[in-house]
Amino acid sequence: RRDELKGLIQTVYDENRQIFGADKIATVLKNKGVHVTVDMVSELMREMNLRSVRIDSKTLYRKERKNEKRKMDNMINQKFSVDAPNQVWVGDVTYFRYNNKSYYVCVVLDLFARMVIGYKISFKNSTQLVKATFKRAYESRKPQGRLIFHSDRGGNYVSKTYDKYLKSLNVDHSYSRAHVPYDNAVVESFFSSLKREELYRTKFHSEKEFLKSIEDYIVFYNTKRPHSFVKNKTPQQAEKEFFSKHSVY
Repeated sequence: RRDELKGLIQTVYDENRQIFGADKIATVLKNKGVHVTVDMVSELMREMNLRSVRIDSKTLYRKERKNEKRKMDNMINQKFSVDAPNQVWVGDVTYFRYNNKSYYVCVVLDLFARMVIGYKISFKNSTQLVKATFKRAYESRKPQGRLIFHSDRGGNYVSKTYDKYLKSLNVDHSYSRAHVPYDNAVVESFFSSLKREELYRTKFHSEKEFLKSIEDYIVFYNTKRPHSFVKNKTPQQAEKEFFSKHSVY
């Protein structure tokens, strides 16, 4: 029931430009015949980290003005096709509730074949989490040449610590526009697949089983799940074919 309500809340929230708070979302749902209280909507929105943009709009405006000097450019502009691996990586964080705890899942994907090249799970959505995830991907791939990393403008990604870390690696940081989730659609699509194909449909009996499920799904996604973007090959197959033809990489 709670998962069903979360889906309905997310739909109303997105359809109304992320403006509505718990009271208005509850009203919309009641008008659609969904019996739910404002308190329940408010509780679920807190779990989903959803807030009316009205609440933070002034703060975000000031933050945007402050960050203008940093040239937080969108370098990819929804152009999600690249010529080779290790040219553009994308990353983001989602969360999932299990056993009354929130688990934050951070991933980094390579746009070329949609390969998940790094992930970490934490109880906190922090700069430390996104930095550790990127570090895991970077040390695994050891990219050569110019690399762009694209993310949203969440506080963890725009922090000075994270910015300084990427600059130390000569990685260019690209940012989605504020409140435009489609600017990071590839990683959003991965999270949707992870939840719909694995997490929502599995009953876990322990935290260990839950965490192992995420690990197993990522292996499955990379090595066994065909992806239409790479002509129904798996990400692993698409990268293997590329490297067999381009040994210089």
